[in-house]
Amino acid sequence: MSVNLATMLREGTKKEHTMAENMGFIKCFLKGVVEKTSYRKLTANLYFVYSAMEEEMERHQDHAVLSPMYFPELNRKQSLERDLFFYYGANWRNEAALTPEGQKYVDRIREISNTHPELLLAHLYTRYMGDLSGGQILKKIAQRGMNLAEGEGTSFYEFKDIPDEKAFKHNYRQTMNELPIDMATAKAIVEEAKSSFKANMRMFGELEGNLIKAIGQMLFNTLTRRRVRGSTELATAD
Repeated sequence: MSVNLATMLREGTKKEHTMAENMGFIKCFLKGVVEKTSYRKLTANLYFVYSAMEEEMERHQDHAVLSPMYFPELNRKQSLERDLFFYYGANWRNEAALTPEGQKYVDRIREISNTHPELLLAHLYTRYMGDLSGGQILKKIAQRGMNLAEGEGTSFYEFKDIPDEKAFKHNYRQTMNELPIDMATAKAIVEEAKSSFKANMRMFGELEGNLIKAIGQMLFNTLTRRRVRGSTELATAD
């Protein structure tokens, strides 16, 4: 029996999605205020998170549930390596480090991969669908906010192996809906996706200190006062 997992994930994480977009770091980012120190720390965290996800998916590429969702063209590890080289320089492997919350996020990915690998789907959905939906918007904001030239520090947002992102997302969701899982597993995946959003939020929360230090508490308060329903949230429904 197949269940409509993609719809369950979208509907089941709406609240968490809105909460994530109302984090101070994200609200400032969406308004074009991007501070380089906190942004490069985020890039380092994402490098370790995606490395964990992609290594575990590779390990489980013959798994009955995960195998159909193994899409190497989504992989972000190499693009993040290019970005880290840009932000940290040639010595980036020694300088880029996980924050405490980033470490917890990576540990969770490794843990479920060993105990309940099908829950990895929650993390794939949360990260990759968001990247594909909001990537081009976020790339332009990062370029403007940090005064970057094309091709500088924004490889993360470029999916060169996916020429038609909308068609790919449609296929990805359709494949997800045809997975051989029962309702109990689907519900567990949705719960894990909620946890994934919260792990991302805790990472963003850690970075707010650097941002406030750079732009000042008053401007930060002004930028983050109103609760918004963000552009990337709307885009994930495409």
